[in-house]
Amino acid sequence: MQALEIYQSLWAMEQRNPQGIEPSAEENFAKIAGAGYHGVCLDPNVNEIPDCLGLMPLFEEHQLGCMVNVFPETADELQPLLDMAVQMNACQVNVIGAVMPLRPEDAVPTLKRWQEEGAASGIPLLIETHRDSTLNDLYYTLQVLELMPELRLCADLSHFVVDREFREPICERDQSYIRTILEHSDCFQGRIANREQVQVQIDFPQHQAWVEIFKAWWRLGIQLWRERSHNDATLRFLCELGPPSYAITNARGEELSDRWQEALTIRSWVEAMWQQLESNPAAKL
Repeated sequence: MQALEIYQSLWAMEQRNPQGIEPSAEENFAKIAGAGYHGVCLDPNVNEIPDCLGLMPLFEEHQLGCMVNVFPETADELQPLLDMAVQMNACQVNVIGAVMPLRPEDAVPTLKRWQEEGAASGIPLLIETHRDSTLNDLYYTLQVLELMPELRLCADLSHFVVDREFREPICERDQSYIRTILEHSDCFQGRIANREQVQVQIDFPQHQAWVEIFKAWWRLGIQLWRERSHNDATLRFLCELGPPSYAITNARGEELSDRWQEALTIRSWVEAMWQQLESNPAAKL
């Protein structure tokens, strides 16, 4: 039977508030485990590998799965990050690479190399849709997919909404572009954007149109994934509401909403979508 696992980002646990007080890793892991998440996602570059390996006892203590978003600065830097992921028994690796050729065709050799290294590691490897990275732009990503239709993605759609300044309601053209991204996506990230801000508060009245747009995209993405995946596959959804300056703040540097509670709400939405598809797989969402 297909399964859903929902992870929480350790980066998203950072406060970055004016008081300068940060919870310890031990406190964050205990809070994530106590809330019933399946695992924790880490976000290292090569220099942070030792810090991540130092968290292994916390994963074991709290029986949490490990997901890794990696940030290789060069084509060569992915391999040591993959080696770390293997050592940590990571469920998957999402690549946000700083290799950014101007032409899509020039990105193909690096992406193919990373695919091969990921396959050799035995860990599922996805390329994340993310600004200031290899798949910086929606149109660029669509061109890469034409050259590499086998490429599998981790979809953080918030970046494309801001990048292309999508208008709502979403026009047929843009909806078709997003559907193409979803057809290639094997993991989804929980953040809601509007055309000017990469992360908005999900319960503010002025943001409800975008909340519904993202919920519809996630429902469609989950449905497409279920239709093409084998019967015992696991879909992973990552709640990743970032700290300031992702999170909008007032003049005193205080956040306008509670990201922890927002993440729990997003998780509940995704769980409900999954349950609806379990009970009625043919439903058109």
